[in-house]
Amino acid sequence: MHPDPGKTIGGGFLGTLAMTAMMYFVAPMMGLRMDIAAMLGDTLGIGWSGGLLAHVFNGTFVFPLVYGFVLAHLLPGSPAVKGAAWGVILWLAAQLVVMPMMGAGLFSAAAGGMMAAVGSLVGHLLYGAVLGAVAGQAVPTVTTTLSSSNT
Repeated sequence: MHPDPGKTIGGGFLGTLAMTAMMYFVAPMMGLRMDIAAMLGDTLGIGWSGGLLAHVFNGTFVFPLVYGFVLAHLLPGSPAVKGAAWGVILWLAAQLVVMPMMGAGLFSAAAGGMMAAVGSLVGHLLYGAVLGAVAGQAVPTVTTTLSSSNT
């Protein structure tokens, strides 16, 4: 049983839009600069637009499909809670692996410290909750078999 792939991808896209809007519009009002597109683009040498494309691709396709086909049936709670849990997992991976690789330090210590880490957590929770809510409940996987008869 897995969530519908189309709904899961749609949820990932909407969650990515919500997280990105928060990153570029809400975070600056709180005095935070959270520009993952610039950080990804600089780290990968692909510029801001390439970093934004990587961010949107991962948030729309990679992370939702991992969620839908690997984790959704294992996580407890409603679809939104399952998605939020996935958001926390992604946040931990970002803070423990990705941010240090991009020079921001463990838990964003060199990129705004605790405020940046908490802002990132809120963004990932929002992303995951939207993803889970849109993806919805898992549905039975239908398997069809072809049979031949010699009549």
